[in-house]
Amino acid sequence: MAFQSLRDVYSDYELLEADDRYRLLIDLGRQLEPMPDPLKTDATLVRGCSAAVWVYPIPAEDGRLHFLADSNAAITKGIVALVLLAVQDRTPEEILATDIEGELARFDLGHQLSSNRAQGIPNMIALVRETARRLAE
Repeated sequence: MAFQSLRDVYSDYELLEADDRYRLLIDLGRQLEPMPDPLKTDATLVRGCSAAVWVYPIPAEDGRLHFLADSNAAITKGIVALVLLAVQDRTPEEILATDIEGELARFDLGHQLSSNRAQGIPNMIALVRETARRLAE
């Protein structure tokens, strides 16, 4: 099942037990558009994550940002997919105005994930915001 929004994901997520929530996150990560290996560089690496995570922005002609992302860990890849659902294909201004943390709060990832996995989420969000800020100027 391909999810179109965080609301779609959450409508399934809230009904699941912990193990099934992990599976849903892994499935979400599998749905990410493939990120070509040459884009997985030090410049696209998200700092402070327990697993390697890469996020690469592609500005569209209409000003919207499309992000490619990948991780070497299945759960982490699902988490970055969740973050991107909050901002994918929006303008830099829309991304900066989005309360990404608030959008993700209902998933209660801090309680679902190990502290090592959860600590990388703010860094993923910060990278997305910084990219949007840079391109909005």
